Amino acid sequence: MHYSWWASMRQGDEKPKVTKQLLLRVFAYARGYWWNIAGMLVTILITTGLSLLTPLIFRNMIDVVIPAKDVNRLVWLGVALLAIPALTGVVNVFQRRLNSTVGEGVIYDLRSSLFSRLQRMSLRFFTNTKSGELMSRLNNDVVGAQNAISNTIVNIVTNLIEAIALLIVMLTMQWQLTLISIVILPLFIIAAQRLGNTLRDIARQAMETNAQMNAHMNETLNIGGALLVKLFGRTREEENRFRQRAASVRDIGIRRAVVGSSFFVIFGLITAVGTALVYGLGGWYVIEGVFTVGTIVAFGSYLGQLYGALQGLAGAPVEFSTSMVSFERVFEVIDLPQDIIEKENATPLRDVRGELEFDNVSFDYHIDPSKLLKDVKRYGRHEDVAAVLSLADKKTADDGRQTPKSENGRGSAINRREERTASSSDGETDSPSQARDVALERISFVAHRGQLIALVGPSGAGKTTTTYLIPRLYDPTSGVIRIDGHDLKDVALESLSSAIGMVTQETYLFHDTIRTNLTYAKIDATQAEIESAARAANIHNFIMDLPDGYDTIVGERGYRLSGGEKQRIALARVILKDPRILVLDEATSHLDSESESLIQEALKRVMAGRTSIVIAHRLSTILAADLILVMDRGKIVEQGTHDELIALNGLYAQLYETQFNREKV
Repeated sequence: MHYSWWASMRQGDEKPKVTKQLLLRVFAYARGYWWNIAGMLVTILITTGLSLLTPLIFRNMIDVVIPAKDVNRLVWLGVALLAIPALTGVVNVFQRRLNSTVGEGVIYDLRSSLFSRLQRMSLRFFTNTKSGELMSRLNNDVVGAQNAISNTIVNIVTNLIEAIALLIVMLTMQWQLTLISIVILPLFIIAAQRLGNTLRDIARQAMETNAQMNAHMNETLNIGGALLVKLFGRTREEENRFRQRAASVRDIGIRRAVVGSSFFVIFGLITAVGTALVYGLGGWYVIEGVFTVGTIVAFGSYLGQLYGALQGLAGAPVEFSTSMVSFERVFEVIDLPQDIIEKENATPLRDVRGELEFDNVSFDYHIDPSKLLKDVKRYGRHEDVAAVLSLADKKTADDGRQTPKSENGRGSAINRREERTASSSDGETDSPSQARDVALERISFVAHRGQLIALVGPSGAGKTTTTYLIPRLYDPTSGVIRIDGHDLKDVALESLSSAIGMVTQETYLFHDTIRTNLTYAKIDATQAEIESAARAANIHNFIMDLPDGYDTIVGERGYRLSGGEKQRIALARVILKDPRILVLDEATSHLDSESESLIQEALKRVMAGRTSIVIAHRLSTILAADLILVMDRGKIVEQGTHDELIALNGLYAQLYETQFNREKV
């Protein structure tokens, strides 16, 4: 028996609560497994009945068979003593199969529903949710829910049936001894409560120290953290810091083990008191001839089983409610409302021409708290660390998570900076004047089939946000975006995704082969199609020079490749997708001249014959554009061709002189 549930017995208002609605919803997931559940109940009744037989066999052997010297019956009873555990074992195996079928089946349904819901959440959800919290919901909370189905509920039912059956049998045998065996239970509960506070505090400290150690490992052992440690020469400091955290885990673990052992000692002593009283009084009854020696032996066996069953039931409420809360965490995600919703009769795009229109579009990063995950308290686990290195006070960190809203309630400075962070690049200065509540305001333009539209402007002006609206990563706050005359909100999401190809400035590659990363755009692509796309992106020759060619593993987030190589693979991936509308952040200023030249040449091939929306960083792209949109503070302040905008002598002319014109030097 694990003692951790005793640490939760006196948590007061910290105790998790289970509602009727939660229980009904959990049981709804078990509807498809009623036959398995019924089979489990039958096996529990069988094993409970078998457990009652052994003490009765002992009583018969002691009181009847041995005094009568009945060898034949003694042999049969011995065979029965062997057959009962064997039969019990077979039934337990069958029960475990039924149990796991129900538990794993329900968890499969939950996990699939949870992942499907997360796949349909908007980008806004992911930019405001910790990835660790999502992993915890998919792993820890789902496992906790599985424990509720596979262990907690089964144990409660088993212990309850066993306790009732044992009490009935014991009361029929000798009601006085039964009352004596029960009357010592308050002593056990009082002792457990005294140790409960100490164990609870130790358990909390253990969770906190483990969380701090795990957070430190997560921060320093990923590719970015490891790179930072090495660049700043902090290897020795991180080793010492980790030793301190590991030492804390060690020390609290030792203390927890000692206090836990003390509990078992006290429990053993109290159980011994009950056993001594029962055998003492029972022995006196034997001497007085009230009942036989066999009866007191059988009664003692039942007593041990009863204490075990009651002990399990004593901790059941906390264990059950704790496990049920895991379901609540999973259901919270499943119930989250979606930002991006596909209409029931959405129109699939066919034969896409590539006509794109923004009609008076406005957008802000306002966060609706009802569409985000709440901060959660997981009973029995501590997974939130305020600060990994400084170990700042958790209350301070919690206060810091309360994001201050602006006067009009449209979100915080952190959300307004999201656009500037996403769109910043070398050669642009991050002007504080771009901070605002509304990311985009009354944006209107038309991109005709095959045109190249260049977006230029200061960092944070709204360029990246504009491109994010095209594939419906976000929906506009107001206004309409149309493709081939169809409102994006009326279009089937899958067909919209097929019509649009996007290459962001920060290229993301899976930790897999180059082939897998390329075919993510087209699962059934042939080798010839893959190579054709790679040639168009000027990356095929590089790939073929690698020892494993297209089967080369690119590493975590593609870190084994250079920036230019990653961008060209991203371009090849988009070419393989063959979209009619292309959205590009063609930042190349951080690349070497050879990579930049290769990418510029590849871009010309990619954009040929497609409607292209490009966040332009190069003069060559701007000069080739059919229309240049100059953005500032979320608005289109100028638009036209290069010559027309130069003649205006406005913001574009200023950007041209400070950023683009130097390419001529």
